[in-house]
Amino acid sequence: MIHPDTSTRIPDRAKAAKKQASSPPAQDATKIETDPMKSPLKRKPKPKPITLKWFGWTDIGRVRKNNEDAFLGLRFDAHEVHRLGKIGDASPAKHDFTFAVCDGMGGAKAGEYASQIAVDKITTLLPRAFHQSGSGLDARVADVLAELYEQIHRALVYLGSSYDECHGMQTTMSLCWFTPGWMYFGHVGDSRIYHLSAKKKEILQLTEDDTHVGWLFRTGQINEREARTHPRRNVLQKALGGGNQFVDPQVGAVTCGRGDIFLLCSDGLTEGLYDHYLVDILRASAKNGKINPAQLLVNESVKNDGRDNTTALVVQVV
Repeated sequence: MIHPDTSTRIPDRAKAAKKQASSPPAQDATKIETDPMKSPLKRKPKPKPITLKWFGWTDIGRVRKNNEDAFLGLRFDAHEVHRLGKIGDASPAKHDFTFAVCDGMGGAKAGEYASQIAVDKITTLLPRAFHQSGSGLDARVADVLAELYEQIHRALVYLGSSYDECHGMQTTMSLCWFTPGWMYFGHVGDSRIYHLSAKKKEILQLTEDDTHVGWLFRTGQINEREARTHPRRNVLQKALGGGNQFVDPQVGAVTCGRGDIFLLCSDGLTEGLYDHYLVDILRASAKNGKINPAQLLVNESVKNDGRDNTTALVVQVV
């Protein structure tokens, strides 16, 4: 607040007369001082708060008899938690948001159970550890995500060892946790999280595939086409549950701002779409608000391949 006694001074008469001689007519000066569009005290409008828009879609594919993929959207704070629908929008100013994609594996319906158990556990465990951070990935957020993955892993191992129909059940899990200005993520398996920045043309895969083929690709020993056709591309080295004794999730964080787009997907989606197609569809759908980008991505992938269950979850920051 500006106080009159400090901002208004009575000038010396001689200086005032000199200033008056070189100044425009008084009536013009008065007009300038009272013009609200030119007033130096006019405040700049506050920036419009960002909104998250999300779109989810899954398809059984053209070969499988059941869908072992699962996806989840949550809005939560320290007091309550709400499961989100497939499509929606909301502000992250007062609540945190979490989105996850899981791809289950196992005999009979064990894979379907595994992915569903994982998303149900997220619903109950993550809100208990509600925490908002404004300065990147701190130790507490990393610990919360690591503990979340560990508890889901132990639950699946216990069920797999207790019931014959759940023997060998395991799942991938890729999770995004949105707070104001930041997106934290956790990951195990070969589902993926992509980030399409408003400032860059290329799409960035934030997560690393927990496969030997993924390692070969990351180290430059094979290219994208070779990785997609490699006979062992779907053999996991790490997953939640199954015969894995320990779990060590990949945990990280990126800043997020208006115009950014995030994609969570199962490996069925990327079996049918190269990265540059992902960019084209995500950019085009962001310009046309009537398009469900997740549905479009899934439909295109199933049309091109369709051998696996296919799931996409798109989050736009607008």
